[in-house]
Amino acid sequence: MIAILLLLGILSFTQLELTGAEVGVCYGRNGDNLPKSQQRVIDLYKSNGITRMRIYDPDQATLQALKGSNIELILDVPKAQLQSLTDATTAANWVNTNIKAYSPDVKFKYIAVGNEVEPNDGYSNYVLQAMQNIQNAINSANLQIKVSTAIKTDLVASPAYPPDSGVFSDAAINYIRPIIKFLVSNGSPLLANVYPYFAYKDNPSIGLDYSLFTKQDKNDAGYTNLFDAILDALYAALEKEGANNVNVVVSESGWPSAGNVGATVENAGTYYKNLISHVKGGTVKRPNGPIETYLFAMFDEDLKMGDESEKHFGVFNPDRSPKYQLSFN
Repeated sequence: MIAILLLLGILSFTQLELTGAEVGVCYGRNGDNLPKSQQRVIDLYKSNGITRMRIYDPDQATLQALKGSNIELILDVPKAQLQSLTDATTAANWVNTNIKAYSPDVKFKYIAVGNEVEPNDGYSNYVLQAMQNIQNAINSANLQIKVSTAIKTDLVASPAYPPDSGVFSDAAINYIRPIIKFLVSNGSPLLANVYPYFAYKDNPSIGLDYSLFTKQDKNDAGYTNLFDAILDALYAALEKEGANNVNVVVSESGWPSAGNVGATVENAGTYYKNLISHVKGGTVKRPNGPIETYLFAMFDEDLKMGDESEKHFGVFNPDRSPKYQLSFN
């Protein structure tokens, strides 16, 4: 993470150690021009002081490269594997192959069972049972790893304003409620992908300054930035489900440098710089930080589907050079 702070020009090594920053970077591999060697990517994390990582499947070469790195890891279960993991034996084999075999040399922190599974998606029927089976297998292996799932924040009904009015939508509630109960009973966090960019893209009247943490004055709800408003609306929805003690880990957040409205190198650099600084503290509703946050993403991924901007979230270029070279002020 230090490299990102250095390239964004906001912190020194000593300052980072003193702030207790809780920022990681997501390592996606959905590109045809990315570093061929996972070891070189891990070395890039290490040489830049990035101490937390998220990966989206149990890629064996990445797990091998992570051995002894001291990098804390969020490991995802891909959607395509969810149904098979509703079988307890299959889940135990998955844990033995992808987690136990690498522990403690790899520092697994969370297992994300599914990423942005939609409530009306057929995969949603498998998430809870897979979570339960994975957690049981981890417990049986005497490992201390929390199991969760990563959600989109649009499971909260819109508009969630003021943020205290946040509530899970009618479409989402039957899906998310039993998952929340699982998180409560296991003392696990909820992982959430928080993207002010997409809210701004769909409604630029929100204001670029409010989206990039550059707004100085508070709005009528007491907020100076959209990130906090989105996160607090999610906390409000959790509280309404009796989950006051469930912490939210921001498992993705980023801003693209090209591809759509507001997607520029300048705006993206501003977002990442200010996000890294901001999450050392808390939100209006939860002022006691830091907020554990994972930047999306390590590299631009030119094979990503959907909006063109999806291909331009990298903090580093595919050649491993930093995209944002901001000097200290």
